[in-house]
Amino acid sequence: MGMGSKMEGTSAPANRRDPYEVLSVSRDSTDQEIKTAYRRLALKYHPDKNASNPEASELFKEVAYSYSILSDPEKRRQYDTSGFEALDTEGMDMEIDLSNLGTVNTMFAALFSKLGVPIKTTISANVLEEALNGTVTIRPLPIGTSVSGKVEKQCAHFFGVTINEQQAEAGIVVRVTSTSQSKFKLLYFEQDGGNLGYGLALQEDSEKTGKVTSAGMYFLHFQVYRMDSTVNALAMAKDPEAAFFKRLEGLQPCEVSELKSGTHIFAVYGDNFFKTATYTIEALCAKTYEDTTEKLKEIEAQILRKRNELRQFETEYRKALARFQEVTNRYSQEKQSVDDLLKQRDNIHCSFTVTKVVNSSGSGSGLSNGSGSKIAGEDSKVESPVDDGSSDGKDKSGKKKWFNLNLKGADKKLG
Repeated sequence: MGMGSKMEGTSAPANRRDPYEVLSVSRDSTDQEIKTAYRRLALKYHPDKNASNPEASELFKEVAYSYSILSDPEKRRQYDTSGFEALDTEGMDMEIDLSNLGTVNTMFAALFSKLGVPIKTTISANVLEEALNGTVTIRPLPIGTSVSGKVEKQCAHFFGVTINEQQAEAGIVVRVTSTSQSKFKLLYFEQDGGNLGYGLALQEDSEKTGKVTSAGMYFLHFQVYRMDSTVNALAMAKDPEAAFFKRLEGLQPCEVSELKSGTHIFAVYGDNFFKTATYTIEALCAKTYEDTTEKLKEIEAQILRKRNELRQFETEYRKALARFQEVTNRYSQEKQSVDDLLKQRDNIHCSFTVTKVVNSSGSGSGLSNGSGSKIAGEDSKVESPVDDGSSDGKDKSGKKKWFNLNLKGADKKLG
């Protein structure tokens, strides 16, 4: 939830130049001067307008990357102090241009998006240029009403929201929802200097909330925040435990907290990969939702406090986790040591015995304690049959007489 992000950034180019040099601005340039320079260069090098110039795509990435640094006060301060080394390049936003992707790559991007991988997409240069030239069709969106529609992929529907002094003082909310869970962007445009056209000022990507996708911008006279799910996404993928501690780091302050009376331009941009986006957009006056506005103010204050608490807790947790791993390893080592000692003890105990051990050949062997003595009568009992007059004894005797008689008879015949 939130009001909208700044214009899109991108991943770091291979050879990084000074961002001020890339945007052709001085180090003391204002935020507005930096934004104006970015808009001009982004349109100049946008891949949509330079299909036959492969270098333009790299220049576009360089311009977007430079702007992602200089448009963020904290990143700009870090760069001014220590250069690129101070920046967390893994946490930089990464975006793709759908209009510049082939069918196969678009299918892969759609698959990753469906699996929950956060993928940011750029806005078509045609849409931005038409807005700057003032050639877009603007539909009225009165306060307290809603409008539904379908917008083609990489196209936009523009709406004009006119507010009076009382409504501007109370605060304005503009929200878009899609019951079909379409992927879209909610855009806010400002008058571009003295020109008749409009420049993109804010954007909010749709997020899945329950059974719908939605995006909102909140102009309520106090600092409102937006949740950027792509912040530190790569770092969290490498360290799953960081997903919890970094989750609230995506809460980013919005640039605009209020609107003046007059007409303001919003747009719904079709961000689906293959099909049209269905949506419902509505403009509301916060005066009708005073209790809800106060709840939003309080809950975001609680989230900010919780974010600070988590930053401190993470340090404690990491220390405790390292200590836990240390004692766990010690536990495993000690357990193995005790098992080994007890096994040795059992083996020694087993050595105190005179029990005869029979080897695999079946012949008698010495005793286990090394003694060569034998127990009297033991061998005779084992080896000699017992003549107890049993049938076994009689059978053996009969066989012997019969065997002897045959032999004697054979001797006589031979004689």
